[in-house]
Amino acid sequence: MSVRSLNLDQRLYDYYQSVALREPAVMAELREETARHPLAEMQIAPETAPFIQMMVKLIGARRTVELGVYTGYSALATALALPDDGHILACDVNANFTAIGQRYWKKAGIDKKIELVIAPALQTLDERIARGETGTYDFAFVDADKPGYAAYYERLLKLLRPGGLIAFDNTLGTSGIPFIDQDTANAKAIFALNEQLRDDERVDLSMLPLGEGVTLIRKR
Repeated sequence: MSVRSLNLDQRLYDYYQSVALREPAVMAELREETARHPLAEMQIAPETAPFIQMMVKLIGARRTVELGVYTGYSALATALALPDDGHILACDVNANFTAIGQRYWKKAGIDKKIELVIAPALQTLDERIARGETGTYDFAFVDADKPGYAAYYERLLKLLRPGGLIAFDNTLGTSGIPFIDQDTANAKAIFALNEQLRDDERVDLSMLPLGEGVTLIRKR
């Protein structure tokens, strides 16, 4: 028995990916195209996608939120895990990046599940709260601007039903650099968020060393 998580060297990580991923061809194609993008480091780790899919299926999610779409890989993964009547509110500010994902969403036949909104995420979330959508969402995935995480968290807690989940990406590092080795606005925002989540009695918490850190929150 180990008292700490494994440190995956490249050989073990390669093996891990070879047995951990059940990646449909359309997801692999999108991931490969994104890998050639100048900002490829913004892509989630491929092993994060099946984790999202498992969470979506375990809680029987039908209505989800995604903040930070980029080229659409995580939204594609979520949509494939949702039932036919599932819905994703996908929020981003860059129509050029998300246009890449839209091609693959259509190719996979799940584009009708995804409502893409190009606008600041706080604006979109506040509009949904004002519409009376409080407590109607099952799951949220957040991979957006790190200084915005704390504000997104409060809005998402309102939109989420009891028992719903929020997954925050990049809670240990970004672009291959741990936050404990950074003195940046992103690092400061994540340090504050991590402490807030640890102490928040409104939720249950599991922080995983998956990718560059994924924190899973369950609304009580």
